[in-house]
Amino acid sequence: MVRSSSGIVTGLTAAALAAIGFLTYQASANAPDDLAEPSSAESARTTAQKAPGAGKHPTALPAESGTGQRVVYSVDGDRVWLVGPRDRVEHTFKVIPGTVDPAPDAYTVTSRSGTITGSDGVAVEHVVRFANVDDIAIGFSAARDGSTPAPDPTRKLGGIRESRENGNKMWQFATIGTRVVVVD
Repeated sequence: MVRSSSGIVTGLTAAALAAIGFLTYQASANAPDDLAEPSSAESARTTAQKAPGAGKHPTALPAESGTGQRVVYSVDGDRVWLVGPRDRVEHTFKVIPGTVDPAPDAYTVTSRSGTITGSDGVAVEHVVRFANVDDIAIGFSAARDGSTPAPDPTRKLGGIRESRENGNKMWQFATIGTRVVVVD
């Protein structure tokens, strides 16, 4: 009985391996050509055509933004990334910056407020503060009425405005002590 059972198992294993081999061949025969690895000539041509940073997707996480769980804020790109502990972008979105920018550096969330009146007189919610520049608090917030107008250029304002939906995501993600990395 033992001898016949091992023969059955061997036969089933051989049949399974044959089926896997056939399916692998079938999948590779039907794969689009653009999934193939480029030849060395194609690779060299592509590299030569691209200047450093050229073609970079505007929503791509900046390379110089560090590692680990963090909020990344691009001053030049007016964009935020919420990055999980395994360097996976959980969410990214555009923001409307205030008139005072924080310097590129690593900060931490130092305070939060559920609802307040912003320095521009607008009722805001989900305020997440992480820096001060010349006694101006810098932080993310969402206007309670959902608006995101450009800030008054004649005033010193540190609020970085986001939509209410994105403000809620920031609020859930950026608790006290969360790292905020500011890049150009």
